[in-house]
Amino acid sequence: IRQSVRQASVSFEPVDLADLASVAAFGHRLRESRERIDTLINNAAVMTPPQRQTTADGFELQFGTNYLGHFALSAHLLPLLRRGRDPRVITLSSIAARRNAAINFDDLQAEKAYQPMPVYAQSKLACLMFALELQRRSDEAGWGLTSIAAHPGISRTDLLHNAPGRYSAQGLLRSVLWFLFQPAALGALPTLFAATSPDARGGRYYGPDRLSETRGYPSEAAIPAAALEPHVTRRLWDVSENLADVDFGAAATTPLHAIPIQEA
Repeated sequence: IRQSVRQASVSFEPVDLADLASVAAFGHRLRESRERIDTLINNAAVMTPPQRQTTADGFELQFGTNYLGHFALSAHLLPLLRRGRDPRVITLSSIAARRNAAINFDDLQAEKAYQPMPVYAQSKLACLMFALELQRRSDEAGWGLTSIAAHPGISRTDLLHNAPGRYSAQGLLRSVLWFLFQPAALGALPTLFAATSPDARGGRYYGPDRLSETRGYPSEAAIPAAALEPHVTRRLWDVSENLADVDFGAAATTPLHAIPIQEA
């Protein structure tokens, strides 16, 4: 960053999205030290561990990290975002979300049956639903946010390269097709478009424009029907607020320094 913009002010803060106490502490530190946030990009992810794992709070690792951690983070940072200049929240989904993905409320944490890719797809469908619902609620309540979803297509990222199951069918396919995937820098463009372009619109979904959205330049992506079911979306939101112990409505009306920090 500093090579490209010499006078850029860059800082780092630790946060573990697989630990809700860490997320709450991170939000507390930022509310104490910052006046506003203009852009939040919810981009962290865990992909297809071969065995079921859990977060510090006991949630299935992919659901807890990819989705619930970002859901909680967005709530904790909402007071700062509301003070931002044209504030945007960009949440990363995946083309996996359109491949028979569904929110399984009967086994949300995959305790009864764990299959790595379907559970990953569920977490990314939840991310897409969150982005769309956040825009709807912002419009309804006057929070002033622009909430957008994006996905990178199929890109040569460390997330994919380092995914477990090297000798599984999925792992072998990944090895064979690795050099056919688009470069990571190209995969980042839909996210950058959503975060910076004046043409990006709230409540929309952006991804690559070629080969069934697997590669190419930013374009509006198809939203799977599963992400457009209002009763499912609202139920997921209510369940998520309960699991993450956050309240977006309360956070939106609370002064910056008045939100209590969760106990570790």
